[in-house]
Amino acid sequence: MKKGGIWLTLFIVVLAAAVAGSLGYLRDNINLGLDLQGGAEVVLQALPEDGETVSSDDMEALKEIMRNRVDNIGVSEPIIQLEGDDRIIVQLAGVDNPDDAIEILGRTAKLEFVDPHGNVILTGADLSDAKGVRNQGATDPREENVISLQFNDEGTKAFADATSKYLGQKIAIYLDDELLIDATVQNVISNGQAQISGGYTLEQAVAEAAVLKGGALPVDVDIMSKRTVGPSLGADSLQKSMYAGLIGMALLLLFIIVYYRLPGVVAALSLIVYTLILLWLMCWLHITLTLPGIAGVLLSIGMAVDANIIIYERLREELATDKSLAASITSAFRRALWTILDSNITTLLATVVLFQFGTGSVQGFAVTLAVGIVVSMFSALFITRYLLQWCAAVPAFAAHPALFGAKKGGVDRG
Repeated sequence: MKKGGIWLTLFIVVLAAAVAGSLGYLRDNINLGLDLQGGAEVVLQALPEDGETVSSDDMEALKEIMRNRVDNIGVSEPIIQLEGDDRIIVQLAGVDNPDDAIEILGRTAKLEFVDPHGNVILTGADLSDAKGVRNQGATDPREENVISLQFNDEGTKAFADATSKYLGQKIAIYLDDELLIDATVQNVISNGQAQISGGYTLEQAVAEAAVLKGGALPVDVDIMSKRTVGPSLGADSLQKSMYAGLIGMALLLLFIIVYYRLPGVVAALSLIVYTLILLWLMCWLHITLTLPGIAGVLLSIGMAVDANIIIYERLREELATDKSLAASITSAFRRALWTILDSNITTLLATVVLFQFGTGSVQGFAVTLAVGIVVSMFSALFITRYLLQWCAAVPAFAAHPALFGAKKGGVDRG
């Protein structure tokens, strides 16, 4: 067995091991959207102050704050939309208890630092970051998990001035008019950092930090309704869709193998690599898979197949000129390169437009399709190329050009 055969065998063994080792992890770590796994839905009513109305600017700000709060707690691709002039609907995938969502969404989150004379010296508007963290050096159980605050430039200066002015005195921290800490200032704090402790669990600290980082609500809100929603596509329909997709993929690969022969087998291996890379990237980038996202995956698979077809048609044309197999492979990829790049870059530009001007599931479709296109180009232009070159280096394959779709005096069309 020559070098090409060794590399080819090693590749197949590694690919089989990767597929076997990835199935369980991918099944447990791919984020599913609301339409695939269900979640919670909360309807919020904006409450204007006496004699005033809720402006459209208030509602847009409220929507943005809700999105920030949800993003900060790690819920992927929420559906947040305005309803009428003063209502907002929030749907969160994977949240089983609507009360958990309300605890995050319905809070006013008015943070205030108050001096010994009752004057407000800092508010949540002075924050640049908030995190729920574990305090490694804590000796008091109530301080094991804390909310770590980082002030912006103005807040840092104001906090430094306050801790200098009130050294040895108490500064109180209030959240929604509830006293959290009434601590004695022991030294001047000039780095713009502070901590809030209160016997939190780590999950509670993270949730509180998400509320603070998202910002205070521009208007008070009332909970109009809350409910748990099931997936738009039921479990039975989802399973049938998966079976249909697998059957369709199997038929596609069978057709490619029958029509293109050995290059068809190479295309099948390349598509398996493409699928693995795409799914791993979706886990790593925390991309939420929704029904539109599935459509993006299928479309990118189709583009990956098209790229392989373009390459193989160029390969057949090159073989018909009686070039050597190795030279034909090199020439085929060189001729196919710009055609593949042109079509894929055009689609990538369309995904940028969709992401920029779309919302919710449209953005999810754009992201999934964009990632799929990039991976498909990599698999077609690199994985397929090396696999074909390794096959051409195997004497048993190289001695039979018909395996690559060629015959003496012309192209074999099967």
